[in-house]
Amino acid sequence: MIDVLTPLMLTAALPSSPDLGKAEGRCRPGEPGPSLLVEVIGLKDRAGRLKLELYPANDADFLKDDNLLVAAGKTFRRVEVPVPPAGPVALCIRAPAAGTYALSLLHDRNADRRFQLSGDGIGFAGNPKLGWSKPRASAASARVDEGPTRIRIVLNYRRGLSFRPIEN
Repeated sequence: MIDVLTPLMLTAALPSSPDLGKAEGRCRPGEPGPSLLVEVIGLKDRAGRLKLELYPANDADFLKDDNLLVAAGKTFRRVEVPVPPAGPVALCIRAPAAGTYALSLLHDRNADRRFQLSGDGIGFAGNPKLGWSKPRASAASARVDEGPTRIRIVLNYRRGLSFRPIEN
């Protein structure tokens, strides 16, 4: 019985915060170790914030509540930055070790920290084609090496009844 209650008690003791995972995810100049350098492609505009999150590469944990992941001792990292006014856009997120991780990228256009189906953009490592449900973790994952690993994530926005990249 205690095994069932322990995660619940840990979750209740951990306050919810948009800063959860940020200290662990932040890259520091010249710091060695595994990280992902993510080039962001296809921004709709230069408004709002970008939020990049790193998860375990399995369907049960991918996009799971961050408080539950942290309380269970599972991998969760977050980087959140304002959209730069001009130029190329890149984000860096640290990984706990070399390996495969699932990543999501949100373009929160009004910076309200919530995904708005009608206006915000979403993208994933591996750039899977999006439907009306989340992609499988295996399709939204990237391999991280011992040092910085470069990947591209293409943002998708709702267009009619589907999500797809902006056509330039």
